[in-house]
This record gives sequence, structure tokens and C-alpha cells, in this order.
Amino acid sequence: MNFGTTEILLIVAVLFLLFGASRLPQLAKSIGQSRKAFKEGLREAEDESAAEKKGISANPAAPQISQMSDEEVMAEMRRRTETKSST
Repeated sequence: MNFGTTEILLIVAVLFLLFGASRLPQLAKSIGQSRKAFKEGLREAEDESAAEKKGISANPAAPQISQMSDEEVMAEMRRRTETKSST
């Protein structure tokens, strides 16, 4: 969607009429801050996603409970509880 010079001038004129010359700089500043916050949020989400992928692949495979004795099951439950509480 390409805008020509005439269309851009018309849009700017309508903005001046709607908001006034004193309000436009504030409007532009708030739009810029919103854009910056949005990009920062996307970057944080990507970092969290990468950290989750890294954490999931680093965990060893969980042992099958049917192949474990009662003592081993209790030890595994304690280990998981300690891991959860330390995080």
C-alpha cells in the first residue's frame, strides 16, 4: 500500500484538525513509547521461550514408575520436591 504525497499531506492536515499542533508531539511520543514497550515484550517472550526449550532438553528422562521399587519412588519424589522448592 503506497501513499503518495497528496495522501500523506491530507492525513497530516486531518491530524492537525483533530488533535491540534500542540497535541501531536505528545501523541507521537506515546506511540513511540508503546512501540518500544511492545518490542521489549516480544524480546522477553523470545528469551523465555529459548530458556524453556533449553531447560526441557537439559532435563534427563524421567524414570518409569512401574520399574522402580517403593524406596526409589520415595527418593525420586523427595528429589523433585527439593528441586521445586529451590527454584
